[in-house]
Amino acid sequence: MSDELARIGQNGRLVIPVRYRRALGIEPGDEVLLRLEEGSLRIVSRTEALRRAQRRVREIVGKGASLSDELIAMRRAERRRG
Repeated sequence: MSDELARIGQNGRLVIPVRYRRALGIEPGDEVLLRLEEGSLRIVSRTEALRRAQRRVREIVGKGASLSDELIAMRRAERRRG
């Protein structure tokens, strides 16, 4: 996708062009995450941010592991110890 010039309006509002909204899968009223990176503003849809977070957790924890099962087992062990 090529660059596009946009103007900051009153109260700092920025209108995201429709082709960018479609590419990101965002609709009016959706929440997005904003991040400053090396002098640039990144806009990420909430859905994409969640996918990225889930992917990172899978990479760290490993496939087939269940964090909730591990937590339950730890709590039960603590309860048994008194």
